[in-house]
Amino acid sequence: MIEMKVAGIMLDAVTRSPIVLLKDSSERRALPIFIGQDQARAIIAVLENQPNPRPLTHELMANVFDAWELNLEKILIHALRDNTFYAILCLNKDGVKKEVDCRPSDAIAIALRTNSPIWVLEEVVADASIPVDRDADDAEREAFRDFVSDLSPSDLIKKSRRS
Repeated sequence: MIEMKVAGIMLDAVTRSPIVLLKDSSERRALPIFIGQDQARAIIAVLENQPNPRPLTHELMANVFDAWELNLEKILIHALRDNTFYAILCLNKDGVKKEVDCRPSDAIAIALRTNSPIWVLEEVVADASIPVDRDADDAEREAFRDFVSDLSPSDLIKKSRRS
């Protein structure tokens, strides 16, 4: 699993649909997820510290968690099927853990309100992320090629015997 942070909301240039952009801690990979207008507004409200006069759905959920002493340990974006992302809320109450199915956009909006971490399975990142720092990726690829080109089979045998 890879922990990611919300980098911001952007609009698709063609469709004008909102996209939430998640970035990993190294800021080398970004995961764009298309979301609805309402969820975009909810995420922007938290990012820009704009309080609502009355609790909206995501604030309501965070308030319910507080009232019932439910801990949102994390959200997990765990699958991508047919261009649709899938997420779960990982809840804990007195050591009893439950996973609740949730749209990623709602899960992110709730996680931001509860200061809960956002995790994404590595397979999802591999399938759907976009490179942010191509120069660093190219440098890492070149360093790996250099490392591999200097290896011999006897080096690998020696290293495996030490392990």
